[in-house]
Amino acid sequence: MSEDHLGYEPIGVIRTAFESPEGMPIQPVGDAAVEGTVELEEAYADGLRDLDGFTHCILLYHFHASDDAASMEVEPFLNDEKRGVFATRAPQRPNPIGLSVVEIESITDQTVTVNGIDVVDQTPLLDIKPFVPEFDVPADVDTGWLTASESTIHSKEADERFL
Repeated sequence: MSEDHLGYEPIGVIRTAFESPEGMPIQPVGDAAVEGTVELEEAYADGLRDLDGFTHCILLYHFHASDDAASMEVEPFLNDEKRGVFATRAPQRPNPIGLSVVEIESITDQTVTVNGIDVVDQTPLLDIKPFVPEFDVPADVDTGWLTASESTIHSKEADERFL
């Protein structure tokens, strides 16, 4: 591998009821009751030790079901105006890496059962990190162009813009 090219190998797979992006919540807060599993390769199972002391974790994954064509301007889910891709959570990105904060329901062997999952079934998992509010939630935050109400965010599902 050259210095200017990075490569990652999945450490597992995320399993959900969503066979495609259509109808899927657009963010984990969209439906906190949606359950899924994170299945690690056996070689990584020991890395789950002590994660059960956390209520939430961050999943980093590869957007395997999105269009490979990245655009620097996209029409995000909660807006009808084109926005710069880096000011959105759209899956069509130069590096199709997704991030979700999910609730940990249980951990058994090499499987983590989670709630609030918003990814397509068989999504390649790149990493898991514990969610720590003191590290991950800044005290003073502005959300730019995003002015959607909480009820709108909770009711919005993926549509053709996700593909």
